Amino acid sequence: MQTIPAGKVTLSDRRMQRSWQVEVAAFQLAAHQVTQEHYAQVTGLRPSRTHGDRLPVESVSWWDALRFCNALSVREGLTPVYRLDDENAAWDAAADGYRLPTEAEWEHACRAGSTGPRYGELNEIAWYRANSAERMHEVGGKRPNAFGLYDMLGNAWDWCWDIYDAQVYGSYRVLRGGGWFDEHWSCRASVRRRSHPTLQLEDVGFRVARSLTP
Repeated sequence: MQTIPAGKVTLSDRRMQRSWQVEVAAFQLAAHQVTQEHYAQVTGLRPSRTHGDRLPVESVSWWDALRFCNALSVREGLTPVYRLDDENAAWDAAADGYRLPTEAEWEHACRAGSTGPRYGELNEIAWYRANSAERMHEVGGKRPNAFGLYDMLGNAWDWCWDIYDAQVYGSYRVLRGGGWFDEHWSCRASVRRRSHPTLQLEDVGFRVARSLTP
């Protein structure tokens, strides 16, 4: 886990043609996405369609990611963040366990103080359609950003906690980062994608975060 300093980030949405600024408190974020090996150790499951211990776990829904966070928290003696039932998920802000990053946390962490669309030259930092041979790659194979985070762009999209646009898309959740099959324009710090929280997609994984206690 890397400690991400507090800061401000400006989120934007091209479809809605609006932007908004968010204050981000300091928090921790995993240096890379949850691997298939780690997911199996915690859950006993291997849902991915492409197999490899050091590959990001994929074909996991938003709900699967929340359940993993809670299971990992219990495994490490921490208080689970999420209260889950069949239809609803609530976030216990006082809990010290693992969780998904918010969309603002994700973008702030991805940028790592940079101001352009990416934190480095794309081929050096990301697996995407032009260099991935149209397949997933092991985590940590490209250069990290200034916060020590790998694969924030490319390889697999990351689930975030946030609802994308409740008025238009209902419960659809935010995805960030771009993936191995995406063109270069999708692998930018500001790009937003959405998916239904029950869907399991072969280019979507996640990484875990933790709040810092005062």
